[in-house]
Amino acid sequence: MSDNLATQPKRPGPCVMVIFGAGGDLTRRLVVPALYNLATSQLLPDHFAIVGVDLADKTDETWGESLEEMTLQFVNSSGQHSSFDQQAWGRITSCMRYLKGDLNNPETYDTLKGKLQEIDSQAGTQGNYLFYLAIADRFFGPVVEHLGQSGLATQDGRWRRIVVEKPFGHDLQSAKALNKQILNVVSESQVYRIDHFLGKETVQNIMMFRFANGMFEHVWNRDRIDHVQITAAETVGVEKRGRFYEHTGALRDMVPNHVFQLLAMTAMEAPNSFRADAVRAEKEKVIEAIRVCCPEETDSLAVRGQYAAGEIEGEPVPGYRQEPDVSPQSNIETYVALKLLIENWRWAGVPFYVRTGKRLGVRKTQIAIRFKGSPAALFRGTQVREPAPNWMLLRIQPDEGIALEFGAKVPGPVMKLGDVRMDFKYADYFGTAPRTGYETLLYDIMTGDATLFQRADNVEAGWRVVQPILDRWAAQAPAAFPNYKSGTEGPKCADDLLARDGREWRAIQ
Repeated sequence: MSDNLATQPKRPGPCVMVIFGAGGDLTRRLVVPALYNLATSQLLPDHFAIVGVDLADKTDETWGESLEEMTLQFVNSSGQHSSFDQQAWGRITSCMRYLKGDLNNPETYDTLKGKLQEIDSQAGTQGNYLFYLAIADRFFGPVVEHLGQSGLATQDGRWRRIVVEKPFGHDLQSAKALNKQILNVVSESQVYRIDHFLGKETVQNIMMFRFANGMFEHVWNRDRIDHVQITAAETVGVEKRGRFYEHTGALRDMVPNHVFQLLAMTAMEAPNSFRADAVRAEKEKVIEAIRVCCPEETDSLAVRGQYAAGEIEGEPVPGYRQEPDVSPQSNIETYVALKLLIENWRWAGVPFYVRTGKRLGVRKTQIAIRFKGSPAALFRGTQVREPAPNWMLLRIQPDEGIALEFGAKVPGPVMKLGDVRMDFKYADYFGTAPRTGYETLLYDIMTGDATLFQRADNVEAGWRVVQPILDRWAAQAPAAFPNYKSGTEGPKCADDLLARDGREWRAIQ
């Protein structure tokens, strides 16, 4: 994000992007299509190169060919096949270099160093390197250490940046250990912990919406807001990620990163500026202010579920325990719902209910803000028993936009209220283009803007909140799973979580 919001983005300066895990799914599905979009937008550096590192035996040409098919599929899935820009794709493939190498072998990094020096002399990339770790999380620390030992992480008037994907740790202890391991080699300013949710336009627009419009700030607090619901619902199951998911689960996979970042942007105080340090400091304060529950409170504040067989869009789908590489007696949650309390002056007493799950009826990520009701005494003697609640909806995906729900009089001689909705959709105002969510993030990394990336303290603060829940679930007897059918809105225990407070979830459908 640029500090000067009125200016058009400029091309980043010269650099080489090194992708560890060049043949992996993340590289093919998201990273390279995002680079293609930056190329079509004329936002790649004039002096730029890409080096892919992987174990497979490939050449520069065969690596590029293996990525072209997936990029074409990405453009086709967006209904943009006729607009595929062959020139932009040629711009990317012309600067691709491939290196076969074992990430655990120091010789790989010596060879990489020589290749980068060669590229610098040929392409004018000036020794600026972006190292993207699109690899299994067990390699994060060792790769950074190898980069340090080879001298590739050293900044000597030229920048060196390291991009780390999630999961950033599996619990509080491992997150602290990973932070320590990485920060023993490089400085915090060199580390970009990436979360593709934060590349989505509506997520970025939450701050613009709140802080550029004075009309909302006066109602964005405990005096006017009853509660907040954050939903990240998926229709997909674990698919071919069963082995990964058996060691992760919904809580680890989604809450300390995706969900807490949405919560932080919704609840943070206004920063002094849009500079990275100012924004990230306010986000960290919010996560730090979330109440860490005691063990005896966990059962009343956190619930979990696992999907059974069912139907999604009329098609039968298997239950979690029937997925590949999943134990038939698995006790791993595919759904989690939490009640969170932010203990600061703005939000004291306002519950934030969050939920995320797989194989739900609809794919939807949304922040729903419920305002406190108006006094009903005025409507005595009319057909209006109680005005309907007012809601503000911040839709993250798939239909990005913002909506307001409120009551209005139905035309006619009788006093009767109807629920109406004012709806803003990004597609209607600004058009649509195929995006992976990584475009803004990659551009920001190249320009050195860390606003949309987590700091070490932010990561650890998130794990600190969920750690008591992880500990409690690990100590409990196996849960009665599965407890919700695929294609529904989740387990009954999630409804009970809100019912105890006299509230209910908004329907996902």
